[in-house]
Amino acid sequence: MTSMTGYAHEETHGQEESISVEIKSVNARFLDISVNLPPFLNALEGRIRSRIAEKIIRGKVDIVVRVKETHASETIGADIEAARSYARAAQQIAAALGQPDTPVPLSLIIAQPGVLVTDKTYDVEKFWTLIAPPFTKALETLCTDRKREGSHLAEDIGAQLNTLDECARTFQQWQPHMEAHFKTQVSARFHELVGAHVDEQRILNEVAALLVRYTINEEIVRLQSHLAALRHEIEHSAAPGKKIDFICQEINREINTIGSKNQFADIDAVIVTAKDAVENIREQARNIE
Repeated sequence: MTSMTGYAHEETHGQEESISVEIKSVNARFLDISVNLPPFLNALEGRIRSRIAEKIIRGKVDIVVRVKETHASETIGADIEAARSYARAAQQIAAALGQPDTPVPLSLIIAQPGVLVTDKTYDVEKFWTLIAPPFTKALETLCTDRKREGSHLAEDIGAQLNTLDECARTFQQWQPHMEAHFKTQVSARFHELVGAHVDEQRILNEVAALLVRYTINEEIVRLQSHLAALRHEIEHSAAPGKKIDFICQEINREINTIGSKNQFADIDAVIVTAKDAVENIREQARNIE
């Protein structure tokens, strides 16, 4: 079992570049991947997404890759026409202010946007060889973190399942008492109405009719079947989160039906315990892949 929440961070430092990779994941209905790269490395997004999808089935995963260059190679050029346009505009302003002979400082022209042009060239494959190791390690750490958290969730859900198994056994043990309970109630009612002249067969017929309406044997059988299915899903499925919630809905339906048919005060507390265990499992399922 794997949790959908996790975090990992890795860094690597070279002579010319420093790379940091941060990956975090939280709950989501489906796999939702968000990749944040420096703009010049956007071509690597597809590779990163593919690597994530190979390891993670469900959850919102955010990846942030930061690159710091200590010795960047770049070419600096000049846009001469832009410089001339800025100079002419400055001279026009000087003339309009009555100072046509005022010289235009070269530093002013150079400082204007677009006059100096920087052309950086990036080797994307080179950067991938730098990013891949810390990214791979961070992804492995994230998956380990998610599995560790998942093992804790599995322990808690296992304890809740044991509680539900015990509740189901209690329901089954109390089921035979129902017939005796109805027979006592019906017999007392008949004696109250007709005295000692009671038709035993009539009592049995009334008890049988009540048992048809209030027996919980079928609900117990289905409840036990759902519990077995839930345990199997948890132990054998790679991504049981969605199915756990569905099975819990079915379990809850059977418990509610048993509660509506229950005739014993002692069972009320067991029903509350069972419903609480189901709700705890459903709450934990929201964190499971």
